[in-house]
Amino acid sequence: MLAPAMPEGATSLKQARILALLVPAALLGGALFSQYVGGLYPCEMCYWQRWPHGAAIVLALGALFSPLSAPRTKALTLLAAAAIAISGAIGVFHAGVELELWEGITTCSTNGATSLEDILNVPLVRCDQVQWTFLGISLAGWNALFSLGSAAVIAYLAKRKGRT
Repeated sequence: MLAPAMPEGATSLKQARILALLVPAALLGGALFSQYVGGLYPCEMCYWQRWPHGAAIVLALGALFSPLSAPRTKALTLLAAAAIAISGAIGVFHAGVELELWEGITTCSTNGATSLEDILNVPLVRCDQVQWTFLGISLAGWNALFSLGSAAVIAYLAKRKGRT
């Protein structure tokens, strides 16, 4: 007996929703690994880049647990791609600050410090100073490249018609 035919573009949508989960999970996992294992302290804009990835993970999980034929599956996948792209856009801004192309934020953050002693013991991390690079590109730059590139691929796959 043959399996029922999948809707047009279903294979592409399957790929898109898997990527929409794996990409932000990998990028967020890499950021947490670099912080807790690599000893790199995040600045305020580093944290800003993490939030959209968390939202993308939640949206992608919603898409994965929705039937392929449900209209919400494609919508959730595209929203996850948008969240990933937002993190990439923040990464572009942050990389521009690091390269001194424009001024970044001018306030300090204390990362949950509650007393003066806590504030004094927290390392000062500036958003305009690069802590680590690979091939001359900072973590913010890599996040921008991977996020914007993968968001485009996910959106393309989610909207793709024809081949199954």
